Amino acid sequence: MTTLKIPDLGGPSQVEIIEILVSAGDSVEAEQALIVLETDKATMEIPAETAGVIKSLSVKVGDKVSSGDVFGELDSDASGTEENAAEEKNAENAPAAEQKTMEVPVKSAVESTSPQSAEPAAVDIVIPDLGGSEQVEVIEVQVSAGDEIDAEQTVLVLESDKASMEIPAGQAGTIVSLAVAVGAKVSAGDLMLTLQPKAALSTKTEIAKTPPKKTETAESEVAAASEPQRAAPDTVTSSSTPQGEVHAGPAVRKLAREFGVELALVKGNGPKHRITKDDIQHYVKQRLSAASSTVQTGAGIPTVPVVDFAKFGPVSESPLNNIKRATARAMTTAWLNVPQVTQFDQADITDLENYRKQQNDRYARQGIKFSIVPFVLKAIAKTLEDFPVFNASLSADGEKLILKQYVHIGVAVDTPKGLLVPVIRDVNQKSVTQITQELTDKAELARLGKLPLTDMQGGCFSLSSLGGIGGTAFTPIVNPPEVAILGLSKASMQPVWDGSAFVPRLMLPLSLSYDHRVVDGAEAARFGQRLVMYLQDLRDVLM
Repeated sequence: MTTLKIPDLGGPSQVEIIEILVSAGDSVEAEQALIVLETDKATMEIPAETAGVIKSLSVKVGDKVSSGDVFGELDSDASGTEENAAEEKNAENAPAAEQKTMEVPVKSAVESTSPQSAEPAAVDIVIPDLGGSEQVEVIEVQVSAGDEIDAEQTVLVLESDKASMEIPAGQAGTIVSLAVAVGAKVSAGDLMLTLQPKAALSTKTEIAKTPPKKTETAESEVAAASEPQRAAPDTVTSSSTPQGEVHAGPAVRKLAREFGVELALVKGNGPKHRITKDDIQHYVKQRLSAASSTVQTGAGIPTVPVVDFAKFGPVSESPLNNIKRATARAMTTAWLNVPQVTQFDQADITDLENYRKQQNDRYARQGIKFSIVPFVLKAIAKTLEDFPVFNASLSADGEKLILKQYVHIGVAVDTPKGLLVPVIRDVNQKSVTQITQELTDKAELARLGKLPLTDMQGGCFSLSSLGGIGGTAFTPIVNPPEVAILGLSKASMQPVWDGSAFVPRLMLPLSLSYDHRVVDGAEAARFGQRLVMYLQDLRDVLM
């Protein structure tokens, strides 16, 4: 039997399942798609690693999963299926007395075995695999030295750039010492704690001697304690003072930090008074409704008034998909955090356009068709090498620049689900032909929703081209941590004075937006002029 698990998703967690392609009992081939996930950036199919029969599925459409989560079981031993079924049937038909006789020797052996007189040696427990993340911050330590803990009990809560995660003990016992504290940065393999394990034989003996009726009663009590409260949620506490110990998972704690909510002031309506995301959202709504609609937020940004548009005529609603919602959040963050300036220029690409057409005729038999974009990418790469400040990112504390020794450029692609930005890596080391082929392949995957998330990460600079649609100029928004983006509008024939007469030249409008914390106007003007020079004569780029 093979356990079906979500593979490495390249960073995202809590990814929504939008489609299930198989059912229990279906025969599947190796590499056959089983479920489809959708992140903020793209959709992806999760295939079966081996052929077999789907025994069970533990997920449904709308569930959210992360790397390593189990979503079903696959019987990959097709040859033994009938034999296994026969054995299971025989076992079910076996007399109860016969089954009891088989169990007694095992139980007796456990009871007759005396526990070891010496305690097991203390063991070191290390940080488990974190899915590739390193130097992840410890935001919470939930145990202390001397505590008795279970194997599944949470010891630490870590928070990476992408998600929060609870780290369990992995083994039951008594904590001898802790090797980490809040604020520490840890990676897979780092020492977490030293543990005195429980004596395994003593534990087994106690369990074996527990009367079945008492066990069932205990299980019923646990189930009753875990039963969610049926009363209507009462999220806000009766006073403004903290209410003691707070029970909440990492995702809830992260949401509370994002809203600026003190968890101790929120009443939990989950099992054992655990605070849920709904409790946080209900708390925030109550606080907002208590305030006047004209009151500004903590950031000094007035709220947008709610309008009932149905009063003015018929309306309908169309929900945004994940990609457009993510784009909206990213652009809002960029606009609010980055002081942006846009400068405009024009490049005479008459000669470049003639050369492009010649290359299209030359490579027609190979099925390669050049647009203006790969030539512009090559010119940008050369200009970035000349002006390293545009190929940098501002550090999180805003005190230094991180200069990159590679040139990866993202290209905005219009897809049916929204804007995606595949990244072309090492543009400065590739030919225009290589760039054209790679861009064509990645743009097609993006439109089909099959572009991997890793192909949209690591960009140093972005290019957004609207030339195929039209327009004379626009102001593209810088996408941090990048510090600049170039926009291309539609080239047009214009009369240009050559010193003695006006001659028709093909002029390409350029819109350069940049982060004014990093780049000043003079640097941007020089960058733009150098780029214009390269576009007007690509021989400088090739040399």
